[in-house]
Amino acid sequence: VQLQASGGGLVQAGGSLRISCAASGRSFRFYSMGWFCQAPEKEREFVAAISWSDGSTYYADSVKGRFTISRDNAKNTVYLQMNSLKPEDTAVYSCAASSLGYGLGSPHQYDYWGQGTQVTVSS
Repeated sequence: VQLQASGGGLVQAGGSLRISCAASGRSFRFYSMGWFCQAPEKEREFVAAISWSDGSTYYADSVKGRFTISRDNAKNTVYLQMNSLKPEDTAVYSCAASSLGYGLGSPHQYDYWGQGTQVTVSS
């Protein structure tokens, strides 16, 4: 599976942004998808995930109520809608694919990674 993230950019605090991750391959529907972020000099952090098995979604506490992950299996694409953005959301956001259907909060549970897309939130 090859993943290509896009849609990052510069947005003011309080604004919204939707980033996307397009996947290649016919088996996209059988992969759970996750988003992780990494700010300079910080470790990669879990943001959100969506299970392939039942569509369950999982979020980091810091983004609950602000971010929404969704997927369109017909388009082999996963989205992250980010609302009420804060300067501390500034990071490179990467998408990843996992064959697991649960427990998707750790980078070690993912099999494939895409390159990141930069999200910058100005104050």
